[in-house]
Amino acid sequence: MTRPLTLLCFFWLALACPLLAQPPADKSAMVKEQEEIQKELKEIQQVYESVKGQKKQTLSQLNVLNRKISLQERYIGNISREIRSIDDDIYLSELEIYRLNKQLDTLRVQYARSIAYAYKNRSNYDYVNFIFSANSFNDAIKRFSYLKSYRDYREKQVSNIYRTQDLIVERRKQQLVRKDQKNEALEKQTKQVEELAVQKKEKSAVVNQLKSKEKELERQIASKKKRDRDLQNAVLAIVRREVELAKKESEQRKKTTPAGGNTSTGGNTAGITGERPIAGTSTTAESPTKRNEPVKRPDSYLDLNASDVALNSSFEANRYKIPWPVDNGIVVLKFGDNKIENTLLTIDNPGITIATPTAGSNVKAVFNGEVRGVYNLGDGMAVTIRHGKYFSTYSNLTSVSVEKGTMVKTGQVIGKTGRDDEGSGGQIDFILTMEARKIDPQAWLRK
Repeated sequence: MTRPLTLLCFFWLALACPLLAQPPADKSAMVKEQEEIQKELKEIQQVYESVKGQKKQTLSQLNVLNRKISLQERYIGNISREIRSIDDDIYLSELEIYRLNKQLDTLRVQYARSIAYAYKNRSNYDYVNFIFSANSFNDAIKRFSYLKSYRDYREKQVSNIYRTQDLIVERRKQQLVRKDQKNEALEKQTKQVEELAVQKKEKSAVVNQLKSKEKELERQIASKKKRDRDLQNAVLAIVRREVELAKKESEQRKKTTPAGGNTSTGGNTAGITGERPIAGTSTTAESPTKRNEPVKRPDSYLDLNASDVALNSSFEANRYKIPWPVDNGIVVLKFGDNKIENTLLTIDNPGITIATPTAGSNVKAVFNGEVRGVYNLGDGMAVTIRHGKYFSTYSNLTSVSVEKGTMVKTGQVIGKTGRDDEGSGGQIDFILTMEARKIDPQAWLRK
């Protein structure tokens, strides 16, 4: 019964030992994730400090706390994975030390046997007699080579014993290092758990305060809904105007195209005559039999000419890579429905609301385009930039440094952030649309 168990043990050791030569594949990824979380937590803390000192609890404070708690939990989860990885290393190291000790015992036994054999045949006469008792010269040479190989074998045994002993010492040192790392990770985890408990306590207090002021919250939400409605109407008017201009331009080009002349067609321009050539399409003559056929409406009048096609393709190719409109900003209201905890109140956000540590921070264009609207909504300025059929809108600006018709580049400053509702920090509303259809900006912004 003992022999099968021993063989099974060595089988598992054989499987586990190759893993010891290489660290866990996701170790560098965990370290990188920790650094990113720490950086974001630091940025959130700056924003939180600005709203924490407010005289009354606000939605901004609750949203910042929610984001901070979410990151804190993610950070703790990352540390937990790190601890599990260290435990795995320590366990595999124990298996390696066990294997090396077994190997060392075997080497010692083999060496002891060779020493005993050498002791029994220690006479030089025996060695000489062994060689000269050969039947031929070739046989004598073979016996001499055998004795030399046997001596080399014994030296190699000694070398293997020392090397194995050194490996055991090295593995034990590595174990001590990993155990120290585990203790540090556990201390870090304990500290983060304590911070999380404090944050949850603060959140509970804020939620209770907000619940007790539900009527006031309803007024705040109603005010935001009105601002959002005015903003969306302004954006929609700009989009409609741009589509109408593009449509008129398309129809004008069609009228000026000679009958039977060459026309350019593409994926979105089937049946449209007189359009500019689009990259990747062919130019063919319109057959007379098709002249009287009804004209098919294109998918988008903002995707007809070559410059729009190129800009739309470039914008779409940069999904998840588009830069943020502000530095050190965090999302305090996400796109779509935002439910206020412990209440029946919700906020339907047309874009994302981004908070900054201070008002007056630079607001930057997120992509190349043309400014198609600069307007005042009563409590702040707004800028809408066209990027082909995509439109980005930046609202709640205290000042604007561009005007309608300005061509802007990615990262170019277009204005300054206004104050949040309580006047303690900066805040902008960022809306992204494809023509009139709202899309979630966070699905496009750089992570």
